[in-house]
Amino acid sequence: MSSIKLKNDCIFYYGNPAGYVEKDIATVDSMFQNDELENWIHQRELTAIWTDGVFEKLSKGEKMLGHNGMETPLKVCRIWQLKSNVDPRYKFIGYEELKENLGEPDKENYEIVYDGEIETNNLEVIYMKFNLDHPHGFTGHSLSISDVIELYDSTSSEFYYVDRFGFKEIDFEPQDQRKDMNMSM
Repeated sequence: MSSIKLKNDCIFYYGNPAGYVEKDIATVDSMFQNDELENWIHQRELTAIWTDGVFEKLSKGEKMLGHNGMETPLKVCRIWQLKSNVDPRYKFIGYEELKENLGEPDKENYEIVYDGEIETNNLEVIYMKFNLDHPHGFTGHSLSISDVIELYDSTSSEFYYVDRFGFKEIDFEPQDQRKDMNMSM
């Protein structure tokens, strides 16, 4: 198992948010600078920029400046959780097992338990926040497997299924809406 992972453009070094990737540039906190991480960055043909304070900002879920000097725009967050009357077989199940046995997650089985801004687009930080420090207006249970995180702005939405380990980006449109879209193409 690798000690370095890239999730949602965030570099995790032994579980710590060490840096982030934007286009072909990896901005990494200089306290993590070592041969192992340098080799990992080089293997992915990224250019490394070693910078102080990246770990601290990522750990707090703060916005990072992109390489063009502009802040990465934050999206608004919605948390979707299964309705209480949904068949228990849908609850606390990994994505692949769900897909194989019951099909894709169905938006009709879910309800929104949070809709608001949360200072980050980082799914790992969002997961921790909704487990340890519930924001005002959150009406659900602590985030767990089978929940869905939606990040959206005025132009688009991205949906992420909380899986056994990490997150799986999913298409979360109602079944009939997907059929209508396919028929019109």
